[in-house]
Amino acid sequence: MRKMSDIVRHQDALALPPTATVRDACRLMREREVGAVLVTEGTRLVGIFTGRDAVYRVLAEGRSARRTRLLEVMTPDPKTMPPDRPAIEALRLMEDARVRHLPIVEEGNLVGIVSRFDFRGLELDRLDEETGLWERI
Repeated sequence: MRKMSDIVRHQDALALPPTATVRDACRLMREREVGAVLVTEGTRLVGIFTGRDAVYRVLAEGRSARRTRLLEVMTPDPKTMPPDRPAIEALRLMEDARVRHLPIVEEGNLVGIVSRFDFRGLELDRLDEETGLWERI
C-alpha cells in the first residue's frame, strides 16, 4: 500500500504567495500543466487556488485577473493530509470533500500536492469498491 510520501517524493509543487495575481497563477498553471496553485507564506500553506476558483470566483464575478490577488479568491485553509498516510485515505478525503487536489502537509510545512490523476488503478478500484459497498447498504 503506497503512502502519500511515495507520490510526492520528487514533486516540485507550484506555490505562490497570497499577493500574486490570478493572472500570474493562471499563466503558471498553464505552463506547468497543473490544475492548482498552493498559496503559501514561506513554507506554511494558507490556501489553494484552482481552475475551478478561476471560473467561479474570478470570471463569473467579472473580476480582473490582472488586479485580483490570490488572497481574495483562494480557498483558505484547505483540507490537507500528512505524507505518512496511505494513498487510499487521500482518495477518500478527496471524494468526501469533493475536491480534485489535496495538499500534503507535515508539521505545518508544505510537502506537496496530489490530484486524482496521481493515483493508480488499484487505489481507484478500491475506492470504487468501497463507494459501491456504501451505496448498497
